[in-house]
Amino acid sequence: MFQSKRKPKGGISIVLSMAELVYHSIVRSVRKQHNNAFIAIGINVMQTAMFVAAFYLMFTILGAKGAAIRGDFLVYLMTGIFLYLTHIKAIGSVMGAEGPASPMMQHAPMNTIIAILSGALGALYIQVLSLFLVLFAYHVAWSPISIDQPVNAFLMVVLSWFTGCSLGLVFLAIKPWFPAFVALASQLYQRANMLASGKMFVANTLPGYMLAMFDWNPLFHTIDQARGFAFINYNPRYSNWEYAFWVAIVLIMIGLMGEFYTRRHASLSWNARR
Repeated sequence: MFQSKRKPKGGISIVLSMAELVYHSIVRSVRKQHNNAFIAIGINVMQTAMFVAAFYLMFTILGAKGAAIRGDFLVYLMTGIFLYLTHIKAIGSVMGAEGPASPMMQHAPMNTIIAILSGALGALYIQVLSLFLVLFAYHVAWSPISIDQPVNAFLMVVLSWFTGCSLGLVFLAIKPWFPAFVALASQLYQRANMLASGKMFVANTLPGYMLAMFDWNPLFHTIDQARGFAFINYNPRYSNWEYAFWVAIVLIMIGLMGEFYTRRHASLSWNARR
């Protein structure tokens, strides 16, 4: 008698309500870093600028600027640092998404897929906005930027984000089972990618025995391809973006299967023995 009956919704209504829920979840994920969204974005912009400044100073002190691609040296640095930060931030955002035992999941429309989507899209939004702000500031205050194929270079940023989301999804699926291992593995992966991502050197200049140490990494391929699209005089020979794309697809499938299995066995008492 007093029960509310919900009318069935059509396909378009379901999509619109899902999009609205994802939007509000993205706003919530962006505000996790700071209550003020502008300050949260500003922190990310400052982090990016500090990375660029630190690597520029290091290359200058070591005298390795001449070993880079012929062209704007700061653009060379940015093509590595932007993609690295986008990849790492995507891993952290997806891995830190609300799990099936989270109190947020007690609200009827909310589910883990929406939490994962909001974390991933929130990370992409902050990184892309930071990218354009830093590039605009450099273009206006320092030197005009010239990118040979800007659309393709930007797609490499998106592909780096996609590969980060796929790996973050795998970490998210196994985190409730092995939380200490996932925390350690994610930290090791982020630290290893400071070198293994290839942002500090040009892939075409590496000897064959060193390429085998890096070409397993999807981020190595996206950074090298981004430099090929950014510079007219650089043609990457030892990388391809298709490898990174298919690795991401495989990891997405593994992560979704693992997340579905974990969701079915989720319990609020999982951490009782830890």
